[in-house]
Amino acid sequence: MNDRFAFNRRTVLTLCGAAGASLLVDRAMATPLAQALGSVGTSVPACVLTPAQTEGPYFVDERLERADLRSDPATGRVAAGVPLQLTLQVSRLAGGGCHPLVGAQVDLWHCDADGVYSDANDPGFNTRGTRFLRGFQRSGADGRVRFLTIYPGWYDGRTVHIHFKIRPREGGEFTSQLYFDDALTDRVHALAPYVRRGQRTMRNADDGIFRRGGERLLLDVRSTPNGFSTFYEVGLKAT
Repeated sequence: MNDRFAFNRRTVLTLCGAAGASLLVDRAMATPLAQALGSVGTSVPACVLTPAQTEGPYFVDERLERADLRSDPATGRVAAGVPLQLTLQVSRLAGGGCHPLVGAQVDLWHCDADGVYSDANDPGFNTRGTRFLRGFQRSGADGRVRFLTIYPGWYDGRTVHIHFKIRPREGGEFTSQLYFDDALTDRVHALAPYVRRGQRTMRNADDGIFRRGGERLLLDVRSTPNGFSTFYEVGLKAT
């Protein structure tokens, strides 16, 4: 895959392997496991309006500016899981073209490998005071933000997803979610530490939120020596 991947978003979804209970993908195993597990793909036209989706109950405005979301600032504990490098290209659609949105605050948040969100009080967990797998970046002159996180786990009632919120400098906000191909998730969740959670109960097509535009929010994922990377273009209406 060459650098054109970032612009035409042609997908190669290939799983890098993880050995045993290792938290990172073993470099020596990445190629043979990727070959053994195969690949799947999707293709979405570039520079189109991105569907908005619900914020959900777990957004917290932590005001935590950072690129690496994996650790909890309070304890230093790093969330276990396969590393995922996520780049978002944020643009406004105006005058028949795409224009980079500069200086926007882009928040990202999602659950860990066990389906748990940080800084939340839920019937199944209480993580108040923690801030793992949360944070924001400001878009640069190219409209891009870059995060290092992990491939998300799952919890009852939802398919696997990542939340994001964009707040432009001039005000307003846009909120949506990002999704993964089911076949890729099946392969990742068969590995440690995800496998301890058991078989997930919902796939993309069964998720009512996914059915409202989720096909246009699927991430294009490729393997790297340490895990995965993905690039997604967010198109916002002109204000």
